[in-house]
Amino acid sequence: MVIDTSAVLAVLLNEPTRPALIRATQGKNLVAAPSLPWEVGNALIAGLRRRRLTRAGVNAAWSSYRQVQVRIAEIDVGSALEIASDLHLHAYDAYVLETARAQGRPLITLDRGLARAAAKLALKLLELGS
Repeated sequence: MVIDTSAVLAVLLNEPTRPALIRATQGKNLVAAPSLPWEVGNALIAGLRRRRLTRAGVNAAWSSYRQVQVRIAEIDVGSALEIASDLHLHAYDAYVLETARAQGRPLITLDRGLARAAAKLALKLLELGS
């Protein structure tokens, strides 16, 4: 399955959806867009700047991220840019969608906008159980 940054961050930062995400992804081969490490890093620094995370919290979350077994996919950036243009998305969101499309795998995301875009592309979404 393809996992996006929102789902990874929810696990790393112990958000309420963490248990359901762990259940949904346990034993699965996880694949992510090539932008995942940069997006995670950016979100962690944003949390630090907003004082939602401490420097120690950023370091702990990054250390945990490095333990996540996820394969970073290679994608056709041109195809992703077409998706971004067609659906009026940020390129980073289109990278995730192109990863799911090219891999032929369901996407797990907590980002409602990304989920709506995936539906427009007829990509399979994995819903979290409660």
